[in-house]
This record gives sequence, structure tokens and C-alpha cells, in this order.
Amino acid sequence: MLPKMKIILSTLFLLIGSIGYEFLTPPFGDSREAFSVPRPMSAAVTTSGNTLRIAFDDGVTVSEALRRAGFPVTEADSVYPPAGDRLLPGTEILWQPARHIRLMADGSEQTVETTAVSAAEIIARAGMALDDDDLVTPSRETAVPDGAKIVITRVEIREETKEAKIPFVTKVEEDEGLSWRKKIVKQKGENGIKTTTYRVSYHNGKEVNRKVLSASVTKEPVTEVITQGTYVKTGKSHRGAASWYAWTGTMAAANPWLPKGSYVRVTNMDNGKSVIVVINDRGPFVPGRIIDLDKVAFEKIASLGAGVINVKMEEIAN
Repeated sequence: MLPKMKIILSTLFLLIGSIGYEFLTPPFGDSREAFSVPRPMSAAVTTSGNTLRIAFDDGVTVSEALRRAGFPVTEADSVYPPAGDRLLPGTEILWQPARHIRLMADGSEQTVETTAVSAAEIIARAGMALDDDDLVTPSRETAVPDGAKIVITRVEIREETKEAKIPFVTKVEEDEGLSWRKKIVKQKGENGIKTTTYRVSYHNGKEVNRKVLSASVTKEPVTEVITQGTYVKTGKSHRGAASWYAWTGTMAAANPWLPKGSYVRVTNMDNGKSVIVVINDRGPFVPGRIIDLDKVAFEKIASLGAGVINVKMEEIAN
């Protein structure tokens, strides 16, 4: 072969070799280095009704991928697949962040982290007992937003029975043959009993409603019967004016000369009404006036507005 031809063939072989090397060699240099570089992957994240895609490196966990994507996952959050699982390409991650809810019940308040949605579920996950009659604000089925407050009102409904006294009636029978000082109880009075049953509602221990369910007289009252003597033996009689004053508030009067402790019958000469009083004071020291009746005694025979009335005063001997 001619020398010139050999030179051409050698040059051609070198050119072909150079081209082949360029095609077979990875663009990053050494092939081992090229195939160890992590390949970018993606997954979908759905939270609060919105879906978006995040990129991640092969081999990372679900929680690490979310953290790198700017999602602050906490232990109280709900994450699926589980936060510690290795994340695979094309996975749809369901992430529900925990919310902070204030719970008020039994006189205290606490804040809970929860992913529960309804008020009833939040209360249940917090480990709080809830009776059927208890009131929940907002209502048990309501979806509670982050930062909201749930108030539990403890409701207790019970039946209560109470007894009330029925006062007895007093019947007085007069006896003309018996001294006016004598009083005989022929039949002792007894109070009756009325029993009432209520349906009572309590909110947090305080009564808010009371409804009568039934009422009946469980014991009838017994009438008291008294025999009162009316016989009055009188002695000296005096006429003059009577006035009144507020003193002891009893059936008493003041007189200038009669012994204290003695009794007199005072009759209003204008209407015939009379009253028996005990002398316990001195007076009145006004010309023409023979007795000063205590207010309650004066009212039985005249109006207070009369001021001064004409009376007959009889000393009582029995």
C-alpha cells in the first residue's frame, strides 16, 4: 500500500474513534459519577381541598418531603401515607393540619390540637364525657374552624318532691256562761300537707326551669275548735273622751288612776263597738279624757282619723 494511502486511512480511523468516544461518553464525565446523581421526582399534596405538586429526591420520607416543600407537619397532623413511609413517585399525599380549638366545660378551659372536624368529634377525641342532655355551642354537628371556641353546658334534669304546709283553720265558739278570760281548746288544730312533684332543669348546677308534674293534698288540715267565754262582770262605770297613741302594739291602754294590770271595757258611744283592754300605762293628762287606747285597740272601735271619741269605760270585776 502506498504511503499516502496509509496516512489517509490512519487519519480516518482516528476521526471515527474520536466521534464514537463522544457518543459513548456521558456528558458529566465519568459514567459512575453520572448515574449516582439523584433523579428529581414529584408527588401530589392535597390539603384543605386544594391539590398541588411537590418535587422530592429519591429515598426521602413523606414528612421530610413535605418539610422541604414548606409544609410544617406536626405529630398532631393527619398524614397519609404515614409520615415515616418512604415517598414514591406519583403518590398523592393527604395532609390535614391539626387545628387549635378552645374547649370550655365544668368551669375550666383548655386548648386542644385536633384534626377532628365536628364539635362532637372534637369533644370525643379530647376525652370529655358528653351526655345526651348536655348543650354544645356551636351544635354537635357543626364544623369548627381553627381558633374557635366550643362551650359545653352540663344539663341535669331530675324530679323533685316538696311538701308545703296547709295551715289549719281556727273556729271559735262563744259561751256566755264562761268568763271572758276562759278559753278552752276543744279540738287541737293540725296543719295539712300538700305534696308537689316538679321536673327541674339545671344548667351547670344552676336551676333554669321548674315545671309542676303533679300536686295533691297528702294530709288534710284539722280545724282547731275553741270555746271562748263571753261573760263579763262589770263594776264602776266612767264616761269621757278617749284618744289613741302608738305604744306597745297590744290590747292595752293608759289611765290616770286605775291600777296597772286591771281590765276595763271601753265602748264607743257613737257606734256601740266595745273592746277590753288592760291598763299598763299612765295618762292621758288632758281635761275630759279618761283613757288613752293603744293604737291597735282604738282601731277596733273607731277609725284612727277620728282622733278623739266619746266612750264609756267600765271596770271589770271578773
